[in-house]
Amino acid sequence: MISDSDLFAHRLEAMKRTEGGAPSLPTNPFFGVGPITDATTDEVDSRLRRYEFDKWIESTYRKYDDTGKDIGAFTIAELSRSMHRGYPADKILLDMMRAIHRYFAFPKSNRIAVGLGGGHSGYTVCVQHLLNANDASQRVYVDTPRPESDGAGGSGFFRQSWATQLIEMHRFAEKGDESRIHFAKREGAIPSAKALAELGVSIFIGVGHETTGANSYTKEEIAELLAWLDADPENRHAVFDATSMLGAMPWEPDVVRAVMAKCCLFMPFQKAIGGISGYFVASFTPAALALIERNQSNPSWAIPRQLKIAPPINPRQPFSSKRSVDAGPFYDAEEDKMLGGVINTYSALAFAETTFGLLQTERRVGSVDELNKRSATNRRLVNEWVDRNGLFGLVVEDEERRGAAVTLLKVNDGGISSSDLHARIIARSKQILGYEGITHPNGVHEKGLDAARYVNAFPGTPGDYRAWIGGIRDPEDVIALLENLKYAYLRAKIVVIEEELESRGSRVDYNESAGGAASVREGTFKVLIADAIGLRFNAAGSLDHSELAAYIHEKGGVFHENSANDVSLADDGKIHFFYRPQLSTADEILAEAGDGQYDAVIAAATFIPQGAKFRLGGVRIGTGTGNMGSSSWGGPNGEGGEAPLMNTPGINSRATAQMAVKALLKVLPDLPVEELHARVIGGDFDTGKNLAEYPTEKLEGKRIAILGYGNIGRELARLAKAFHMDVVVYARPVHRDNIIAEGYEYAASPAEAARGCDVLSVHLGLGKLDPATGRFSNTGVVNAQVLSALNDKAVLLNYDRGELVNVADLDAALTSGKVRHAAIDADIFKTSDGPSGPMKPYLSLLPKHAEKLELLPHAAADTDHPTRVAGAKQAVDQIVDAIRLFSVTNLKGDLPDGYVSQGARTPSGIGPVTRSVLNRVANDKELLVQLRDVSERIAAILGALDAVSEDAHKARIVDRYRSLLAENAMRQGQLLKSAGLVAPAAKD
Repeated sequence: MISDSDLFAHRLEAMKRTEGGAPSLPTNPFFGVGPITDATTDEVDSRLRRYEFDKWIESTYRKYDDTGKDIGAFTIAELSRSMHRGYPADKILLDMMRAIHRYFAFPKSNRIAVGLGGGHSGYTVCVQHLLNANDASQRVYVDTPRPESDGAGGSGFFRQSWATQLIEMHRFAEKGDESRIHFAKREGAIPSAKALAELGVSIFIGVGHETTGANSYTKEEIAELLAWLDADPENRHAVFDATSMLGAMPWEPDVVRAVMAKCCLFMPFQKAIGGISGYFVASFTPAALALIERNQSNPSWAIPRQLKIAPPINPRQPFSSKRSVDAGPFYDAEEDKMLGGVINTYSALAFAETTFGLLQTERRVGSVDELNKRSATNRRLVNEWVDRNGLFGLVVEDEERRGAAVTLLKVNDGGISSSDLHARIIARSKQILGYEGITHPNGVHEKGLDAARYVNAFPGTPGDYRAWIGGIRDPEDVIALLENLKYAYLRAKIVVIEEELESRGSRVDYNESAGGAASVREGTFKVLIADAIGLRFNAAGSLDHSELAAYIHEKGGVFHENSANDVSLADDGKIHFFYRPQLSTADEILAEAGDGQYDAVIAAATFIPQGAKFRLGGVRIGTGTGNMGSSSWGGPNGEGGEAPLMNTPGINSRATAQMAVKALLKVLPDLPVEELHARVIGGDFDTGKNLAEYPTEKLEGKRIAILGYGNIGRELARLAKAFHMDVVVYARPVHRDNIIAEGYEYAASPAEAARGCDVLSVHLGLGKLDPATGRFSNTGVVNAQVLSALNDKAVLLNYDRGELVNVADLDAALTSGKVRHAAIDADIFKTSDGPSGPMKPYLSLLPKHAEKLELLPHAAADTDHPTRVAGAKQAVDQIVDAIRLFSVTNLKGDLPDGYVSQGARTPSGIGPVTRSVLNRVANDKELLVQLRDVSERIAAILGALDAVSEDAHKARIVDRYRSLLAENAMRQGQLLKSAGLVAPAAKD
């Protein structure tokens, strides 16, 4: 028995080895499908593959009338209605057999049979056709030890049971003699050509490498077998259960081709292709087919009719009449046709899926030569990984004999492996590898990894884990599987040891098991709020900040209406927020926070100078961070500092876009509303006579150029489209596809976007600050070149940053009439020297162009009370997470050491589709159910309309489902918008 102290040491070591958390998952958790599979990565991929299969069926299998005219496609529904004979069932079967023959490079001389059944029963029947107990000269060699012999212990129940069938067949046959069956002394070994000849063997049966699949034949063994066959090819035969050989033969291509040509191969395709069950294929050499023909004239045992490959020559005669292999069912590659009929219980759809699966494998992996190469590569990777990880070993010790389709591993964990704990750990580790997970004795549950659903070793065989590693698997997936096996074993070991110690009455310190949990920063912290939050007045006539104060209180913080410099703060472990909206100038900010009095800051428009220190971060309410100049995060770009810089993108996007539209509607349509109003109330207007005096143009059909595809730019584009304007967007090339997908035109430069436009609206942000020049990258982006590209009498909207427009060039455009109206919304500040800020240059235009200008003090985005409060609440969340959890949302610039980025967060329907947006949808069960319901209804109706070609059938679908389609389409649109999914995906 292992001592308690040793168990504690084992547990501690396993905890240390897993403290970094679980490794990356393989793309497909099911490692027990076979060497060839559909290889879908997840549920979405599987459903997309099914859709692709449906389309492939419709394009491949067409209907033709009696004149040969193509009248449409066969649909999945039609093929699934038990179509087993005639067209297209016969063609589907022929296509499958042709695809199998072509892809695996069978020689044309060998015919391939297709039969019902699979696995061990199918292989038994396949071999039965070659064996004949009535032939006293026929001797058989089986490459697995005699059942229940001393050497059979490693064979496992399955191979022993299979070999027992051969013995019993001879025992019960009238002329049987089991002494004519020779068994190998060790598993999966092929004797020399000389040894086989000396035994008088005429049939070699290869099954010893199979079932575990962890064995393979060496190149030398295969060479000996081929030499033995070549010495008497008419009378010597080899047949393999090729389930673990097909596509996983780790030999040179010429050796593989020789095996394919000279040996008979059995393949149960329910394992090998995409999970379809119930049939097998078997290739036979011409000499083997001649042997089967001879056996039919003097059979020694009955074969189930569903599996017979030698039916009556005359189908009108009884099944016991004269039979021939020429009657099928075989694929004859030389004639490229099927010989014989097909039993009714075959599934045409299953055959089509096999063909499709092979085409997918070829597209993803390449030829069968590439598949074999990848299998050999994966075998090498397993060997190398095991060499690096002493905890694991391979059951097959001889490197050349290790399977290239399946690996069989054992755990070498010292005294643990030889104790009764071993089996318990292996069993529990498979719960972690699957979806069940595992629970510690103290009730803490670890979720299942869903990394490997099936890694069970066969009963009776040595080893602990068995998994398919053939060439269909990406090499990275094989390594990921092995890393997950190791992690799962160690985590299961911890739990089993805890259970064992508890059963012995030993106390376990479960606090040690908490490794890997996210650290929390404790302490008392101070946050400066440097801008007004409430933008409406309360009963006392002051700005109402009560909503934010209450929110901070709900989160366990403390809200103060004075300065931290005036408070003697107790070390109470809370985050204190100090509301100082009256701060405005850089000097005032430096006096308040220049010596690091505050740990973090929340600001909106107030400029935070370089010398103000905030060691734990800052949040700007809004998108641009040009005013966030603190060196704590490296200035406005957020690059190179010790603290994270964050923003709240999308909070004021709709307000800004709507205000920009308001500015546009003052000019276009150019109906003189005030003049008409005056004439109406003055009684000076006759609708019938005077309307012609006021021709105007509507927004519909006007062309608007939007510079920038951020949250505001996208929101304005939506509004412009609602007015039926033509929208062209300039943005970085990475956004091109999304811009086009939303129905807008893409422009590669600002000038290209402006060309021929009636309206230009700027939403680029300042861009990056160049420390050398002190200028932002987008300064003056709207210049003479851009303005001159506009249509005459265009409208300019700059509800972004004042610096983005070259004011001198705007002056020239206003003078020439190129621009008839400019609406500018920019910061302006009062100083002792007069106005300052980005608005100041525009004031110089007033003497000449006062009637053509509308100047606002950067009010469009920041005057809406609910928007500002929502942004402030989000900023509080971000600051709290950054301080306590080292967690950063909406990072601007660099991520400081020790912090973790949580991606972007925007209000629902604003901004791109981020991980957090889709996670929110995924966790909203009610919304997800509704979206899936309407989407699948739409897909079903549209899919049927696309697949059905017959006019009357299509008309019936239209009549039955028109209302259902329209109703669900409208419902889907509303659900997608409310979920925030009608947007491009975030580029992360």
